[in-house]
Amino acid sequence: MSLDFLSRMIGMVVFAVLGARLGADLGEAISLQQPVGGVLFGLVGTLFGIILTPWLTTRPVRALARMVNSLSIEVLVMAIVGAAIGLLLTLLLAYPISLLGGVVGSVLPAVISIIGTYLLATTFALRSRELWEQISGGPGQRKLLMPSNRQVIIDTSALIDGRVVDIVRTGFLVGTIIVPRFILSELHHVADSSDPLRRNRGRRGLVKLNELQRSDFIIVKIVEDDFEDIAEVDDKLVALAGRYEAAIITNDFNLNKVADAQGVLVLNINLLANAVRSIYIPGESLMIHIFQEGREANQGVGYLEDGTMVIVEQGRQYMDRTIKVVVTRLINRETGRIIFAVPEGMERKGDIPEETE
Repeated sequence: MSLDFLSRMIGMVVFAVLGARLGADLGEAISLQQPVGGVLFGLVGTLFGIILTPWLTTRPVRALARMVNSLSIEVLVMAIVGAAIGLLLTLLLAYPISLLGGVVGSVLPAVISIIGTYLLATTFALRSRELWEQISGGPGQRKLLMPSNRQVIIDTSALIDGRVVDIVRTGFLVGTIIVPRFILSELHHVADSSDPLRRNRGRRGLVKLNELQRSDFIIVKIVEDDFEDIAEVDDKLVALAGRYEAAIITNDFNLNKVADAQGVLVLNINLLANAVRSIYIPGESLMIHIFQEGREANQGVGYLEDGTMVIVEQGRQYMDRTIKVVVTRLINRETGRIIFAVPEGMERKGDIPEETE
């Protein structure tokens, strides 16, 4: 049973009772007999409870939880400290004003307290990094582990993919990762999708973002910059990268091309994965398990542990077997690497035609 459904049921009962009570009290005023007014208002309250209860209960809580999860620990702590200091200072200021009496004495202190608390909390959140370093006595361990001042902007596809977390843990990616608010909004929209697959992908992206925020190797900074005159998210990312003079982390092929065309550096996770895959040169041998048939006649297909496809000429006869093959050639593409090979022994027979790219 979901929380939304449970809240609807509870809201239906509560608002039905309140509606019936209101109808009984107002029945005579609107020329309705007491039972009729109670039933009519009770039905209206039931409908009201079913439709609006989640918007008054569970959904605001979820929105607040998502917002808190998207904040780094420094921003969250500094915002709380700023709110506490703001509340204390405004209360000291509001007390003498409350002694004035009248409307000014009763309304103005509350207004001052709310505005002052909000301003201090926002200020501390925006300057959280500097304040955190001052309070902790300096940059500390995080600064030592992050000698680079490089800034990179991450997109939705890289967060959902999740491999960026493993790259950060190795220490190869240092500096500051910028997460635009419009990327967070897109990720939340995916996480709230009615499609289970999209919803799981969105939630995975939020989990990976949370892991990045807890990392000691990088700083995650969420920025509010947006471009109202630009509709496409990819175009917004490129414009933001130009504003911050930052690179973009992605595995989106189209975004890669758009950014390259405009002179923005792109860190493509797929290209990095291809670059660190095992290298085999023609003439080397390896063990491969033939899983399926290839597109061409008599071909067999297997995969290395890193996902590299190996196409074995004359390998169809070894289906569902692990055999030793000899590499004949290698093809590198942006979408991946493909190894062509022949069963060991056949390369000396000369009956395998030479492959051409």
